[in-house]
Amino acid sequence: MGCRYLLLVGEHAGPLRGAIPDASQYLRQQGLVKQFSFLGSTLFASQETPAFRLPGGAILIGHVFSDNGEPLGETSSFVASLPPGGIVSSFIERCWGEYILIQPDKGGARSLQVARDPSGGIPCVYCASGNSRFVTSDISIATGLGLYERHVDWDFVSHFLAYPYVKTERTGLAGIRELLPGSTLRLAGVDAIVGQAWSPWRFVSPPHRLARVEDAALRLRATVEQTIGACAAVDKAALVELSGGLDSSIVAASLRGTAARMHCLTIIPTLPGADERLYAEAMTRSLDLDLHAESLDVASADFDNAVPAWAVVPGGGPLQNAVDRIMARAASRQELRCFYSGGGGDTVFGYLGGVAPAVDAFRELGLGAALRAVRDLSNLHRCTYWLAGKLTLHQLFSSGGLPPRANAELLDRSRVPARPDDHPWWQAPPGVLPGDRERVDGLAAAQLFRDTLPRGMQHWFRLPLLSQPVMETCLSIPSWMWITGGINRAVARLAFADVLPAPVLHRRSKGNFSQYNGAVYRRNKEGMRRFLLEGRLQAQGLLDVDALSAYFDRPLSPRDRSFMRIFDLCRTENWVRHQC
Repeated sequence: MGCRYLLLVGEHAGPLRGAIPDASQYLRQQGLVKQFSFLGSTLFASQETPAFRLPGGAILIGHVFSDNGEPLGETSSFVASLPPGGIVSSFIERCWGEYILIQPDKGGARSLQVARDPSGGIPCVYCASGNSRFVTSDISIATGLGLYERHVDWDFVSHFLAYPYVKTERTGLAGIRELLPGSTLRLAGVDAIVGQAWSPWRFVSPPHRLARVEDAALRLRATVEQTIGACAAVDKAALVELSGGLDSSIVAASLRGTAARMHCLTIIPTLPGADERLYAEAMTRSLDLDLHAESLDVASADFDNAVPAWAVVPGGGPLQNAVDRIMARAASRQELRCFYSGGGGDTVFGYLGGVAPAVDAFRELGLGAALRAVRDLSNLHRCTYWLAGKLTLHQLFSSGGLPPRANAELLDRSRVPARPDDHPWWQAPPGVLPGDRERVDGLAAAQLFRDTLPRGMQHWFRLPLLSQPVMETCLSIPSWMWITGGINRAVARLAFADVLPAPVLHRRSKGNFSQYNGAVYRRNKEGMRRFLLEGRLQAQGLLDVDALSAYFDRPLSPRDRSFMRIFDLCRTENWVRHQC
């Protein structure tokens, strides 16, 4: 099981006055025990949650490793040498992992600071207003104690509908915020101040930029293998979500020879387009393992599934929900407590869809490098050299860095926010390259991935390609290197060329779930119509009812994928209905 904790701050930390009559009994029922008390605050955590003290009274929750992959604990020499006044910066600079760090703050006797690691591996939401101040992995713990009563933040909902793939610190519950990965929260008196302990922009700057593709591949290989090996030594066993794509195959290959027992599972939809057994089987044969396959039928996908009590934002759509249940059942049957996924690989491995790599090459290295990148782009996208050059020139002289555009489709336009809330990683330094900006924006968006996976709260869920060391290494590899030879994710392919079977190494296609999703829409169309037109979003005036009715009335053409917008509306409606 993943980490579960509740940090109570201030007057409710001890007796929990004003909460339920027998708070201790409730916490025991939730499997939470008192771990530490400090600064008038108390930390409760499950027995499965790693937690230990650091110098100066700080507390660490989760798994943390040194820069050479050694797991760190209370008795580690590194931990003993930590300076009490600079623990957060020491961890960011010299360690990595999935952790929450709590430490006394120099601002005063009742002041403390909470930091979340850059990968965001452990959930962290908080309430910093009113009498009940807490930080937790699971909001349902606080609601069960009576410390918080659920109220939907309708401003968030209107924002989410317009920007469903933008991650911000605001949640769908009024008064509840998420501490984003790499961020810090200082609680001092009535103040709650959020800061940044880690920024991706540091690693795209010239001092960190790698100059040779061969060096980049060697460093990437070493970083990925060390990171996965360190986690495997803790986990001992892993269910690998093996799609057959490059990213999940690299994760599986890196688990070979580690301390973890591997169980590889792939999903097979009953409709054409996404059966990737050819590639997944090639990968497991190379590992001398069996491939376990689970069937994914249309009937198993629903749009009105039960919402986990810990979910503070809308979760995944029908496909994600169905896959999540399959994976969770498989883990239970195999008695595996940890999932390994290649999620985020496209983002960290520089899979950009436009011409930004050629623009970056021109601005960093000049015309010769830009022309080579244009040639690679033309081969990658199977277009003429002249078209790739023309598009590169257009972006070279265009203004970049614009915020994401709102999707107002099927919404009441008067309720659509003009611009999205900020993410701290959008604050780019002057003169950044457009490809680097795209990559950092992609990393911010990738933080949404965990929100759609309920299995991540019941088990450890490792996304090693989004770990701090891998992100930092990949950011230091310039965007134009990732398209070397006209091949996407070229550096990753070069790095693992000797351990990936040829079908995977040279694969350019991706599994396509379009037919499956289309079948789910057609099967559930009338149910979704009633669900939305008679739902709470409509009652709040957020939907364009006429446009929505007209959409459901028209037939779906074979290549029309606009129904994915209906899925976004339904997952939001479904989450709202489960809040109160």
